[in-house]
Amino acid sequence: MNPFLAISFAPKDIQMYVEQFISSLVHYLPSLISAFILLFLGLYTIRLINRLIRRNMVKREYDPTLSKFLADILLWTMRIVLFVAVIGQLGIGTSSFVAILGAMGLAIGLSLQGSLSNFAGGMLIIMFKPFKLGDFIEAQGVMGTVTEIQIFVTKLTSTNNQIIFVPNGSLSNGNITNYSSAGTRRANIEFTVSYDSDLKRVKEILHSILEKDSRILEEPKPGVVVTGLVDNGVRMAIRPWATNEDFWSMYSDVLQNMKEQLDEEGLEIQPFVKEANVQQITKN
Repeated sequence: MNPFLAISFAPKDIQMYVEQFISSLVHYLPSLISAFILLFLGLYTIRLINRLIRRNMVKREYDPTLSKFLADILLWTMRIVLFVAVIGQLGIGTSSFVAILGAMGLAIGLSLQGSLSNFAGGMLIIMFKPFKLGDFIEAQGVMGTVTEIQIFVTKLTSTNNQIIFVPNGSLSNGNITNYSSAGTRRANIEFTVSYDSDLKRVKEILHSILEKDSRILEEPKPGVVVTGLVDNGVRMAIRPWATNEDFWSMYSDVLQNMKEQLDEEGLEIQPFVKEANVQQITKN
């Protein structure tokens, strides 16, 4: 026999429970309505304040990275304060609730140490500014343009339009190469010619290529230098400077023009050969 079917309620008991429910509902209804009104007005006010703060930061020409980060922190702080206020309006003791919330925060903090490290890393990035929005950086084995610095991660867009998220903790503690901060960049194009080549003629051809390219900066002066004598020939390097915007197009065109001009002059570019380690030769 089903035990639930054996339970019976007298009409008086049902009427008593209904009356108690209605009495409780009538008692808590004002608090419930006021809590919902507070929640609605609070969310609207928070959204309005956040929008005004963002506009004010843009108008005052604050750093976009700092503006976005501070606005996000302020947004979540106001949401937490609103949540506590709504709980208090419902009649729940805020002191005990804050104590419970603190204990929960401690437990969550211990279990999410990595996330807290990422938050601290985001603060360090904002304070010391190793890069800003729009900079092209290399860090943690990836390269890309910084499109957004969030509370826990930094968002990069790679050269082939892939989105990369790098944790702020590892990003702030690792090596960062910022290719955009200086505004200009030097290329180091290395190649090798045979020992029979006329080095003066090679340098004349390369200097002529550099002088004809308007994207190459006059200052600092571009250089054509001999960097070493290796097994398969004389190693040389072209070192032109360009702005960050023109760098890759300049780099590609100089490579192409160098190859074509040297071929026309009968000057052969030698393939790179991996040098043998001297210690290994000695051991053998």
